[in-house]
Amino acid sequence: MQKFTMLIAILAIFSSCAKDAASTTGTDQANGGRKPAAEATYVSFSGYTWEVRNEAGTSGPGPNYWSNSSSNVWVDGAGHLHLKIRKDAATGRWYCPEVTTTQSFGYGTYVWKVEGAVDKLDRNIVLGLFNYKSGDNGHHEVDIEFARWGNNAWPNYNYTVYPATGSGNVSQTYELALNGTYSSYKFTRTATSVAYKGYHGHNLTEANSFFPWTTPAGYNVSTLALPVHMNLWLFEGSAPSNNQEVEIIIHSFTFTAA
Repeated sequence: MQKFTMLIAILAIFSSCAKDAASTTGTDQANGGRKPAAEATYVSFSGYTWEVRNEAGTSGPGPNYWSNSSSNVWVDGAGHLHLKIRKDAATGRWYCPEVTTTQSFGYGTYVWKVEGAVDKLDRNIVLGLFNYKSGDNGHHEVDIEFARWGNNAWPNYNYTVYPATGSGNVSQTYELALNGTYSSYKFTRTATSVAYKGYHGHNLTEANSFFPWTTPAGYNVSTLALPVHMNLWLFEGSAPSNNQEVEIIIHSFTFTAA
């Protein structure tokens, strides 16, 4: 039987999708540890415009190489978004994808419908679905992350919320085992809390749900409108332990304002 597991303290070091600015190489710290791209690239997905991350060199999280190549990020004929970590045969480098909405979202419900074995990702792979205020590390972030943080003994499904001000995130983890490769994930933001829940399949009925969790009463959640990010990356920049490329398909993202 699956069990709820408290996130041990050391995982807090690794639990942010957008952190690791200190691990960058020659990056712009005011831009969240990113190097500015020479020219922005965009995709249209689920009714929103998303900027595709593209940088020279490496930057956090990871640090990793980030590419806007159509081999890393694309929308197929059915309107589904593909995110792929791929290895460049010529250089041996692994390239990661990230997309960010050009608009921000506030209170309401955020839902992702996903295709892929996110419960069976290699220990060095991280998939992040999240809100984040770029450049303000340690604050204004709401994460869903599929990751073992390099250790097969650690749970593979993570919720993390960073405060509006001050320090100290709150987190919960879970050992995820899906019924197939279709699953859905949501969180609901209010002025006082963030509430999470996952679902087997793409039908968000209570019978399909798992791992509900809400931030503790009184926790200092962000009240800002924030962009939505999705990324697929390598923990500590390490290649997948199985040396296999990874592709995840996002069927849809929806936001319903409160």
